[in-house]
This record gives sequence, C-alpha cells and structure tokens, in this order.
Amino acid sequence: MENKLKSVLSGTAFYVLLAICLAVAGISGYFLLFAGDEPAIEDAPPPSEASSPVKDIYVPEPEEIEEPPVEASAPAPVEVEIVPAMPEVPVDDTPVVAEAPRLIVSPLKGEVLMAFSVDQLVYSPTLADWRTHDGVDISAKPGTTVLAAAAGTVASVEDDLLMGTTVVIAHDDGYETTYSNLQSTPTVLPGDLVTAGQIIGAVGTTAAAESAQSPHLHFSVTRDGSAVDPNEFLSR
Repeated sequence: MENKLKSVLSGTAFYVLLAICLAVAGISGYFLLFAGDEPAIEDAPPPSEASSPVKDIYVPEPEEIEEPPVEASAPAPVEVEIVPAMPEVPVDDTPVVAEAPRLIVSPLKGEVLMAFSVDQLVYSPTLADWRTHDGVDISAKPGTTVLAAAAGTVASVEDDLLMGTTVVIAHDDGYETTYSNLQSTPTVLPGDLVTAGQIIGAVGTTAAAESAQSPHLHFSVTRDGSAVDPNEFLSR
C-alpha cells in the first residue's frame, strides 16, 4: 500500500492536489487580508430635521381690496299707532246689602173649585148671579193650616161681611196677598213679620158669599191695588 501511495503522489495526481491546496490557501489569504479593512456597518441614525436643508417657500401676501364706501342712508320712519285712551268707567262704591231670599210657596195644596177670572163672568152658586172672581178657591177640610205665600208684614186681620175672617199680608214690589174664609181666630196680628211658609191660620166656613161651596180657602193677590192671577204670583 505504501508503494501504491507513492505511485499516486509521484504522478499527475500530485500536481492536481498541489493546485487545489494552493487555491485554498490563496482564498484563505484573501479573506484574511481584506476582511479587517472593511468598516462595520452600523445602523445609521435617521436624518434629523436640522441636518436636512429646508428651502424657504415664498408665500405671496394677500392683496388688499379696497371696498367702495357705503353711503349712510336715513332710517325709515317708524309708524306709531296711536291708541285712543279708554274712557273712564264710573265705579259704584255703594255697599251691597244682603237680602232675604224671595221664597214663594203655595198657601195650601188642594183642588181648585173656582179659578181666577176678571175678564169673564163666572156663576156664583151662593149669590145665584154672574160676577168676576178676583182670586182662586182651593178646596180643603176645615182646620187645614194656611201658610203665608211669601215673607212680609201683616197689614190687617178683619172679619169681612162677605168673605169672612181675612188676613192681608204686604210684600215687596207692591204685592199683597189675601187669605179669606179662615177660622175666626187667625194665628197672626196686624204688624207681625211673617216668613214664607209660616202658619197664619186655618181653613174655616166664615165666608157668607161662598157658603154654598164646600170648605175652601179663598186666596187672592194684588199689585199696587190691581188684581193679579195668583198662579202668576206663585210661579215667579
């Protein structure tokens, strides 16, 4: 084997091996020679604003535009509406006086035997003739209480020859109410103040002019001396 190695090294192979060794040695020497001369590459810092030159930019100044002068105009006249003064209203300083309520009631409840009639004649069974009737006859049993139709003052209490025991009460506005054919002794006297609905007497049989009729109250109303339909007075 030693002879075989010698034969190889002594021939062409020797020179090839020598060439390869020289090439490797040359390359290694090149890198050893030039590798230390190259400076290390470091990360370069970003360029600062101060290092970069800034070019001045020319900005033209705005031109001044002269506006035409505005002429001052006179203000438009303001129309003023003249409101007429309100007329003075007279003030009534009269104190208000409380008044009693004008209550009106029926003197009693019952059937009407003879109605009010001053425009036409009606027949009177007691006197057996035709005559006017200035009131209304309301049927009721003797002793039935009779009430004052409205507040007022007893003007008179008398025993009338034809209409029997009669009570007259004066009211406001010129009204008077008359209650006839009562029992002989009423419960009120002249000058007494009465209220609406107050008992003033009871039904009797004292009216000679109406004795032929069944027991009843003869109720009549006047205003300033003139006969008034009792139904109108009671309904006001």
